[in-house]
Amino acid sequence: MTDPLPRPVLLRAGDLPVTRAGGRTVRRIAAGPAGAWELSLLDLERPGTLPAAAGAERVLTVVDGELLVLGTGGREQALERHRPFRGPADEPVDAALPTGPVRALEVLAPREAVRAHVVVLELSKKRPHPVFADQLAVLLSGRAVLTAGGVTAGGITETTTEEIGVHDTVRGAEPDSPGITGRGFLAVVSLDPPARD
Repeated sequence: MTDPLPRPVLLRAGDLPVTRAGGRTVRRIAAGPAGAWELSLLDLERPGTLPAAAGAERVLTVVDGELLVLGTGGREQALERHRPFRGPADEPVDAALPTGPVRALEVLAPREAVRAHVVVLELSKKRPHPVFADQLAVLLSGRAVLTAGGVTAGGITETTTEEIGVHDTVRGAEPDSPGITGRGFLAVVSLDPPARD
């Protein structure tokens, strides 16, 4: 990844900028330098169209609601909750909501510069899940605690803990990766360099 994230940052869901257009509400969580990649929460209240992003890959994960059906070029793809789907974002995509409104996590990343991966996992109260410098972790449900450590100017290691709310996001760090514990589901977004032949 071209933009290292040197320290953990907790992004509160209530502080995210919100825009509304075409039957959807967009909460922008984070973006790379010069908009190189973008992570957002989409509230899809009625059927509509997801706009194109030329040269980008789109990874969509339904996080609330039951089913989202994407249609483009005469083909349809059904997205169930917590099952990430990757596809090209070069053309607009029709979004149908056969079971009602949904909320989805969307990653848009230029395919020549970034390869985005999303994994949804269940948290443990005993074993912290680390969040590395090229990752963002979004709490999808439940309750969780962020534990982060670092060395002060005096060489003393300090550990801090902070509660994480639903849809709050942790931006990772290294070498002291923060850890998340709790009960619920977490979406971990990894932003890696693309594979080279």
